Amino acid sequence: MEINCAEMCKNGCVLGDKCPNRQYTEQASNFISETPLDKLLDIADEAVRKKARERASAPPQWILPED
Repeated sequence: MEINCAEMCKNGCVLGDKCPNRQYTEQASNFISETPLDKLLDIADEAVRKKARERASAPPQWILPED
């Protein structure tokens, strides 16, 4: 049985030890525990700035009411 982890596991993994992405969870946990908080905050800040730049460069999207 295949599930969409992005949708089904928003509040935690539903497969537990049978999760095919378990290795990535361990890698992420190691990265978080080994990376200084200042570095994590810098990474998050850059991600927010990048997203803001992408929004600013995108053309406006008009939402028209339906008749």
